[in-house]
Amino acid sequence: MTGRPARHRALVVAKAPVPGLAKTRLGARVGHPAAADLAAAALLDTLEACAAAFGADRCHLALAGDLADACRGVEIRSALRSWRVFAQQGGGLGDRLAHAHGTLAADGPGGVVQVGMDTPQVTPAHLTGAAGRLRPGGGVIGPADDGGWWLLGLDEPATAAVLRAVPMSTPRTGSHTRRLLSAAGVRLATAESLRDVDTVADAAHVAARAPGTRFAEAWSRVAQEVA
Repeated sequence: MTGRPARHRALVVAKAPVPGLAKTRLGARVGHPAAADLAAAALLDTLEACAAAFGADRCHLALAGDLADACRGVEIRSALRSWRVFAQQGGGLGDRLAHAHGTLAADGPGGVVQVGMDTPQVTPAHLTGAAGRLRPGGGVIGPADDGGWWLLGLDEPATAAVLRAVPMSTPRTGSHTRRLLSAAGVRLATAESLRDVDTVADAAHVAARAPGTRFAEAWSRVAQEVA
């Protein structure tokens, strides 16, 4: 379809939204079933944005866990009908990210725009805009407000191997990622900064700025309990 990035593919790296295993920091405040429902809503919003931006036939999900046990599992499996889904492999998050990018690199040439499931406010325009910043041999990074990143686009996804050496989930994850990719010869552009959902404050902030999303609807039910 017109406006879709011709060479690029979407990659979502996510965890099955199983109560007690997904969004555990939120779960400690709102209860694990509610946190899993929020995670499921966020994942569904993300899948929808990726499919609209790239076309479902060029969308890939690297999944940890089993959707059979997940909140909204039937709805998620329906949304993934035309996607390629494969299991995450590796120990830490850096290993799993590198493996996911490497899986797509093995499929042949073409850039990859990768996101997680923590930014349900993401829109197709965010994704196509990031893909439009990819240059041959280059990359694009979307900074997260906590010092990490919410999006990583790579024209040559095999270069994501450097992520194995990046300490994840720290205030310096973004700067480490930039440094190692630059050392590998990747010239990085910068996409819009977004806020990840990790805490109650994050959830309230994102829901307020993304009305009409599944996540905002789910949060409206939870917010009454934590007000």
